[in-house]
Amino acid sequence: MELSINKYCRIDPTGVTVNRTILLSNAEQLNYRKFIRSIYKSIKLDYPKFFKMDGLSKLGFMAVEVLLLEEEISRKYPSEHTGFILMNGSSSLEIDEKHQESINNREQYFPSPSNFVYTLPNIMAGEAAIRHKFKGENTVFISKNFDTRVFYDLVRTSFEQKALECCIGGWVEQYGETFEALLFLITSGENNISGESVIFEPSNLNNIYKAT
Repeated sequence: MELSINKYCRIDPTGVTVNRTILLSNAEQLNYRKFIRSIYKSIKLDYPKFFKMDGLSKLGFMAVEVLLLEEEISRKYPSEHTGFILMNGSSSLEIDEKHQESINNREQYFPSPSNFVYTLPNIMAGEAAIRHKFKGENTVFISKNFDTRVFYDLVRTSFEQKALECCIGGWVEQYGETFEALLFLITSGENNISGESVIFEPSNLNNIYKAT
């Protein structure tokens, strides 16, 4: 089975790119909180729940929104076989620490449900799945770095087992002012969404990830 990368997007401190095209530059060097909001405004998204998400979920959510701009994959792929396979480094550590602060002091013990909701890293994929009504696989694997070989094997296995027909996958990492997302839109070769695609294989994943 031949799989293809139909499209990819990157969000990092320098800006937002889709394939090799700059969609939004962070020339002003905005901090993470301001920059992620500027992306939201730039694509004219109307989704108030976004503002209640934790930092990691906002990054994953916005990367999916950018990746799916002008795409109508729900018309071509069943929702039950469209899903997410993501990798992440620090998991939900940032929100875990905020949650821990709320329970450290037994005299002022007041854990926040709004924080507790996000103490699992796969919630970032869940937020995007809810918005787009994707019901397929939803998995986040924790890895020190984006291991393209492991990612490749995970995605290929899901396609070969017919768990997925369309996969949104890649690397989403955020902790404080450190943030980087690189998502790929992956389908089987005979069902390419667009006319321009790259063969899904570790070498191409590496080349895209290392490109500046």
